[in-house]
Amino acid sequence: MEKGETVSSPTVAPDRLGEKLTHILNICQKLNTERNLSALLDLIAREAAQLLEADRATLFLLDRDKQGLWSKVALGVDEMLRFEARLGIAGVVASTGCMISTADARRHPDFYAEIDALTGYETRSLLAMPLTNFHGEIIGAFEVLNKQGGGTFTTDDQEILRALTAQAAVAIETAQMVEELKRHRDQLLEENTRLWTELEGKFPGQKLLGTSEKIQAIVRLIEQIKDSVVDVLITGESGTGKEVVAKTIHYTSPRARRPFVALNCAALPETLVESELFGIEKGVATGVERRIGKFEAAHGGTIFLDEVGDLSLTAQAKLLRVLQERTVERVGGRKAIPVDVRVVSATNKDLEAAIRKGTFRDDLYYRLKVIHIATPPLREIPEDISVLAGALLANYCRELKREPPTLSPDALEKLTAYSWPGNVRELENEMKRLVATVRKNVIGEEDLSERIRRPRPDIPVAAPADHSLKGAVSELERRIIRDTLELYRNQQQSAKALGMSRQGLIKKMRRYGIR
Repeated sequence: MEKGETVSSPTVAPDRLGEKLTHILNICQKLNTERNLSALLDLIAREAAQLLEADRATLFLLDRDKQGLWSKVALGVDEMLRFEARLGIAGVVASTGCMISTADARRHPDFYAEIDALTGYETRSLLAMPLTNFHGEIIGAFEVLNKQGGGTFTTDDQEILRALTAQAAVAIETAQMVEELKRHRDQLLEENTRLWTELEGKFPGQKLLGTSEKIQAIVRLIEQIKDSVVDVLITGESGTGKEVVAKTIHYTSPRARRPFVALNCAALPETLVESELFGIEKGVATGVERRIGKFEAAHGGTIFLDEVGDLSLTAQAKLLRVLQERTVERVGGRKAIPVDVRVVSATNKDLEAAIRKGTFRDDLYYRLKVIHIATPPLREIPEDISVLAGALLANYCRELKREPPTLSPDALEKLTAYSWPGNVRELENEMKRLVATVRKNVIGEEDLSERIRRPRPDIPVAAPADHSLKGAVSELERRIIRDTLELYRNQQQSAKALGMSRQGLIKKMRRYGIR
């Protein structure tokens, strides 16, 4: 006999017991479909009271952190019950793991009369069973109170409650886990909302800077298309902010909280283009693991294909198929995977000229160019240079936690008069240099780079000795390459500004004897 047990009444008839076991199976099916903890506790208590012909049933759950027992449900009672885990019959059952059955609960040495006093209920007969989870840990206690008809709980009642308790414990732990996951989800959503609230208005490309008509025309167009999913082609010289425009399109659209995935097509070897764009299956080659491509990574958001004019004809054909069908197939795979992406592409090349040369597909061009945005070079929007320069200075000083300096009128005049062959990227580099080297509150003309203070005048190309057009073109090309290298002091950046590969630039340098 377990602790606190009294002699139970005789067992019920076999046919009656069979009915109750069938009832338990039906209850278990109900428990497995309920994931709300409060509703589940109410369901268990109600079904247990009916099954065991008891007046009421109560589930007490153990709070290990606070060393207490609590109950949201006491059938027929609205109050929340909470007390120390060491008190009462429920406390003894939860701490020892022993079942207690008594015909007169008030005479039991562990009876806690405060609960009856709180609820106004009179407990007579009582059957209490520990709630034990799958790992054998006690998570609470289950009590049924007052056998109907004034009788006592039988040994069959004990077995029935033991079977019901085992199922109830699993259902309760599942519901608790679901509620914990929901709490974590809500916390993450709340944190995500807070971070997005802080981010909104701070993304540097969310508001394009500039008051010129050309910039404002771009702003108006982005506003018009922000709620659509049409694909966009951005063209313009290197350094004119094509990626900033792409990010503005994304972050002002309903897709703003989904991924923005950028890919520089010019930097990819031909052999990797397909796997980078569309993904690859495991085992295609030795040591290759499954990997999703950029299109799948951008699902629900925007994919930005920079330097799209550098894709090979083979890659163009595969990209066209994705744009038409909105599905991708990984390298080595046979399954078509649907993708929901907005495609924003950019190039500094003349794609219409490339079409005439046969190096770019016209059908792909018209697929990409549903909406066309041309980013102007700085020399065409001199009125915006002072605004951009001031914003860039402020951004870099904010990173260094410094007060931003101001630009003197003479400095602004020089910045505005300069032609900026490297466009916004060159302006950005100049502002970084000023923040790093100048410690004054006002930046003067003398602080600017030599090339900006004293720009080289446009000198006509001298006619070559042979007076040929080919020679004149070569001389002009040599001078442009030399000036670009002098500006960027970096072959990779110079090649990008010139619209060629680094290897192509090196070949030109060798041809013209440029070091």
